[in-house]
Amino acid sequence: MVLEPVDLAWWQAFQDPALTSLMQRVADANLDVKTATIRLAESRFQRAAVASAQLPGLNGSARYQHQSLDDVSAKGSLIGALLGSPGSTISSAKPADLFASGFDASWELDLWGHVRRQVEVADAQVQSSEERRRDALVSSLAETARDYIRLRGTQTLIRIANDHLKIQRDILQLTQTRQLQGLTTSLDVENAAAQVEAIRAQLPSLQQQEAQLINAVSFLLDLPPDALRGELATGKQVVPMPSRVPAGIPSDLARRRPDIRAAEAQLHAATADIGVAVAEFYPSIQLNGSVGFDALKVGSLLTARAITTNLGPSISIPIFQGGRLKATLELRKAQQVEAAIAYHRTVLRAWHEVVDALIDYRTERQRRSRLARQVEHLRQALSLARDRYNDGVTEFETVLDTARTLLQAEQDHAQSTTNISIDLVQLYKALGGGWELRYPDAAPNPPINAERTSKAGKPA
Repeated sequence: MVLEPVDLAWWQAFQDPALTSLMQRVADANLDVKTATIRLAESRFQRAAVASAQLPGLNGSARYQHQSLDDVSAKGSLIGALLGSPGSTISSAKPADLFASGFDASWELDLWGHVRRQVEVADAQVQSSEERRRDALVSSLAETARDYIRLRGTQTLIRIANDHLKIQRDILQLTQTRQLQGLTTSLDVENAAAQVEAIRAQLPSLQQQEAQLINAVSFLLDLPPDALRGELATGKQVVPMPSRVPAGIPSDLARRRPDIRAAEAQLHAATADIGVAVAEFYPSIQLNGSVGFDALKVGSLLTARAITTNLGPSISIPIFQGGRLKATLELRKAQQVEAAIAYHRTVLRAWHEVVDALIDYRTERQRRSRLARQVEHLRQALSLARDRYNDGVTEFETVLDTARTLLQAEQDHAQSTTNISIDLVQLYKALGGGWELRYPDAAPNPPINAERTSKAGKPA
């Protein structure tokens, strides 16, 4: 196996225009990819909401209040009571209007990195969503290619069955002719007729598989059932791949596979969450201010006498939380360890998938080569058996058994050809190829190392 750069449009190696056309439509049509795109948009909105805490908050307000005579008298009674005259009232009070407007502002000073760490978490979640969308595209491309290849393989099996049905009808006619000549018995005729029906019985099941696979490809492209029948009904053998397959450079695997990159982003987010939990132990300091205008008349609302101001900092110090802060910190540390294990598992699984796909592809090629030789020998054997039977030298059972064995061998050879192509699709999926054509990288991911992990838990 040659270690060469992976062709991003790897499906073009099959030299099948129909497959290429389907693969070019998957990114825009597939529902899983659309869902992943919406989730990416959601994560970006979430990031914007978190980042807004870095800026001051400003609110405006306006208020109008009308005080009736009863309200004013009641207030006068209260004032009289406070002045030592419980029975006194201010009966001369008149109804009053109060107009007020103003602005309130507050800004939390991010001295301990609490907000910055939250933004870092949100950035990592956005990165993870981007990679999951790429992974959805890789999976959709691979699934489309697999279903298409299975469809072509099923159509090949239908063609083989029809070819052998013709052969068996010829053999049946031969036995019937020999029976009329008195050279054989009806036993040979009935055995030949039974073999014809056995082959015909295979066709409905194969045609069912063909219809289901066409519908499966239609579903992947967000189309109704049977929508692609006109495009895919004509059977065509998938071109086997050459012996030299570019498998890529193993060191590029972590850079290319979206699921590994998504796991790395999750580890980054879990690490930054530790910093958020640590910052919770420190005081929260806010700068608060307000400017208002209060007046009894609208015309006096914007005068200097109507202005009221309020400015000053506030501080909130966590003194006793019942162990909540410490438990949260320990939880975040445990989640970071879990994310690190998940990242390691993802990388290890990817490595195994690549190696397994390479082994499957290599061994299936060997099997197909041997099946091809078996088919050639059996074709020669069937031709000889028919000639010898026609000459009265060989029993009909020899012809029948050879024909059955040839049918099975050709079906095995066709299935092996399909398996080779599917194994190759699995190899390219394991290598994470295909998404670069649709969602290229703006910048490579920085690697996660021990130094960054150890510092993430400390406040900036």
